Amino acid sequence: MKAMVLAAGFGTRLKPYSLLRPKPLFPVLDRPLLLRLIEQLGDYGFHPILVNCHHLKEQIVDLLGPREHIYLQQEPIELGTGGGMRLAMDFFGTEPVLVTNGDIFHTIDLAAVYRDHCRSGADATLVLHDHPRFNKIRMNPDGRIVDFAAGGSGSRWAFTGIQVLDPALLAIIPPGVFYNSIDCYRYWMTRGKKICGTIVQGHYWTDMGTPQDYLDLHRTLLTREPFRGESPFYRGREVSVADDFQQKDWLCLGSHIRVGRQCRLERVVVWDGVTVPDGTHLIDTIIS
Repeated sequence: MKAMVLAAGFGTRLKPYSLLRPKPLFPVLDRPLLLRLIEQLGDYGFHPILVNCHHLKEQIVDLLGPREHIYLQQEPIELGTGGGMRLAMDFFGTEPVLVTNGDIFHTIDLAAVYRDHCRSGADATLVLHDHPRFNKIRMNPDGRIVDFAAGGSGSRWAFTGIQVLDPALLAIIPPGVFYNSIDCYRYWMTRGKKICGTIVQGHYWTDMGTPQDYLDLHRTLLTREPFRGESPFYRGREVSVADDFQQKDWLCLGSHIRVGRQCRLERVVVWDGVTVPDGTHLIDTIIS
């Protein structure tokens, strides 16, 4: 089972932090999210795995380096979700491929998603769930997607950023240009292809679209079941804090961090390698 991680985007809503690192390399509990996604795919039996990159791509290349079953697709221009997948057609071959966004943290069973797609006879399956903030997609009773736009009557579902598709669908995308995968699906829907949705439940999911989303993810991991550990205060390797350091509610300190004197941090994520100056008092923010 082949898979692809979409990791080429600019992360515009995460500026200024995404000017320093591509969004899939944002640390989650001091570990780049991309590594978790790759490990998750491997645990469900997906290999080889292709990762595309464009924005700050050198950082992704440096992180992944030569790894067994991991391939990099470096894109010289922004291609969008559809354009990136179109470029990967030779890698995909002819069997269904699972494609996931590189900015989501979730507990969805990816192997079950792939199996359900293969049994369904669909040409593409988008994994959907109920998430009111993003509910836009409408389906027929037989599971076929009929509308991607918000508004109108009937139940709407949110796209998780996970999909399984027949790579042959991508042939209509012009090579080497920016293209949205949803436009590809719209094309095929008008021509009778089965572009379907499958609804998942009982899982955790979030995207890291904004700084607040990123902070909320850490709050969940540090303070809520089933993720939380013994302490809501996470520290990576080689962390040095002054004796009078105060921490409240929850906190994530990455590796190789020094926190100065008379500092107070509350609901803060501090990236690796940072020195927090003396007298710093911060709440609900990211220190990069």
